Amino acid sequence: MTDAHLLSPSDLARVSTFELRARAVVEGFITGLHKSPYHGFSVEFAEHRAYNPGDSLRHVDWKVYSRSDRLVTKRYEEETNLRQFVVLDTSASMRYQGQGGVSKLEYGATLSGALHVMMARQRDATGLVLFDSDVTALVQPKSTRSHVQSLMARLSGLLEDQDASGTETSPSKALHSVAERIPRRSLVVVISDLFATSEDPEASIRALRHLRHRGHEVIVLHVVDKATEWSFDVGDRPVRLRDLETGEERTLQPAQARDGYLEVTDRFFEDIRRQCREAGVDYALLDTAQPYADALRAYLNKRKRLY
Repeated sequence: MTDAHLLSPSDLARVSTFELRARAVVEGFITGLHKSPYHGFSVEFAEHRAYNPGDSLRHVDWKVYSRSDRLVTKRYEEETNLRQFVVLDTSASMRYQGQGGVSKLEYGATLSGALHVMMARQRDATGLVLFDSDVTALVQPKSTRSHVQSLMARLSGLLEDQDASGTETSPSKALHSVAERIPRRSLVVVISDLFATSEDPEASIRALRHLRHRGHEVIVLHVVDKATEWSFDVGDRPVRLRDLETGEERTLQPAQARDGYLEVTDRFFEDIRRQCREAGVDYALLDTAQPYADALRAYLNKRKRLY
């Protein structure tokens, strides 16, 4: 398997199947780890059950074995250590492809696939939420291989026609809906550029607070093309820009607009980072030019700090 540490997003985009691409990302990062990068939620003992070949030895009750010479395992209220929902933004702005060589949607979908693969390897449950102006799909977490393959197929389908006209974005509406529709405490990983068509960024923060209020651990993977969307590296000649969600177009001189643009975007990214921290939400800014393994490392480093 090719080492994902050495592959750029554009390199991995050439891998023929989506599932293989996601697995390549995981292989490149996880190979050599001897301990799970995840830490499960607290669970309460419920009862014993007979040990079956293949069960994890870490759940064997050795005290019972020493007294009765019987192998039994501890059963807990939670069937898995962790339940994950990946919440992926599929709106029109995510179709933007900058200097990283892949669109934000392709980058986010590949990361989503890698997270599903990682969970499946631990036999933990993983689910998927897709949204634009509202939730368009919500797949409850499961840990079976067929389930993960189904998620891969759904993610792959998102990328088949990225030139199609997309929809506007309402992260806050979608995230409030997710908070109301996930009944059990879970890890919620939001992958989005957090660009909203007609609402201020604080609306998204309020929705993230709603998820935290419901007891979920929340991580935001903020996906952008830093060169153009943050640094406004579009050259010095006049450019014609089109809003992917509203269709509005505008021609401007980069030299005249750059200072004002940088002021607004610096404040936008800093406000999101600060407000996520204040809300107890872990935040990582990911550049679509960044290798996927580095993005996963940022994610896992954030995850470790939760415990």
